[in-house]
Amino acid sequence: MDLRQMRQALVLSETLNFHRAAERLHMAQPPLSTAIRKLEEELGVTLFERLPSGLTLTPVGEIVLRQMRATLFFADEIRRAASEGEAGLRGKLRVGFVGSSVYSLMPRLIRAFRLKYPRVELVIEESTTVDLLRAVEEHTLDVALVRFPVLGKTSAEVMLVQPDPLVLAVSADSPLAGRESVALSELGDTPFIVYSQARVPTMHALMMYAFHAAGIQPPIAQEALQVPTILALVESGIGVALVPATTARQGAAGIRHIPLTGLPEQMDFGLALAMLPDAVNATTRNFAALAQEIAQE
Repeated sequence: MDLRQMRQALVLSETLNFHRAAERLHMAQPPLSTAIRKLEEELGVTLFERLPSGLTLTPVGEIVLRQMRATLFFADEIRRAASEGEAGLRGKLRVGFVGSSVYSLMPRLIRAFRLKYPRVELVIEESTTVDLLRAVEEHTLDVALVRFPVLGKTSAEVMLVQPDPLVLAVSADSPLAGRESVALSELGDTPFIVYSQARVPTMHALMMYAFHAAGIQPPIAQEALQVPTILALVESGIGVALVPATTARQGAAGIRHIPLTGLPEQMDFGLALAMLPDAVNATTRNFAALAQEIAQE
């Protein structure tokens, strides 16, 4: 017994006529009659009662055909799942992101992906760039939104998708709050809140490089792990900070974001997609393509 025989029996149960069933199945009537007879012999039951007035389903036939209909439905579902999985329309995608991405790309990307690919299950994890890259390398994440540039060695492919330059975050009552721009070289005596050297080493190193290029060595008031924490500390008046420009979209009343001058020209900051080239499937490719599309809007 195979799916082809089940479909033949199902069509025959709907028409109760060998000739019409054969037409619907695009086959000749004799092979259909032979196939149904062999199916009945294999099952050891009579599915169709042959009467002078025509065919009718036997009680056993009604039970068997009900199960065949369910079997064919699930067989079609399996084929659909395989096809959609191959096209990236179904499955699971494990996505990592840095906290600063929630101010710009991340919410729009997740919303758009869920609308476009509703059958894909999203598993989302927040962490630091270092930990996200490690998770991608260990195959516990399929793709991650990380801060760019990445200075450390990684086997992941890192592709910049959204430039996001650094600005100076100050408290609303800071003497700097009314400035239209600030040169980094002016801030040699200003306490700074910086990224954690242990947990966010790339961003910490870039901050230190920017200070060095500007010829300053400001006091470090506090280290922090994520941008929201840094901004909260800035608002409390502990110090100022270099943060991504997109954080200004948070619109916190107690913080001012001021454009910076004097940053090294080669310091291109932004959000990037990280994934392993040899582990990219259709679902991951769809996510990456959508991220680039939304970032360009």
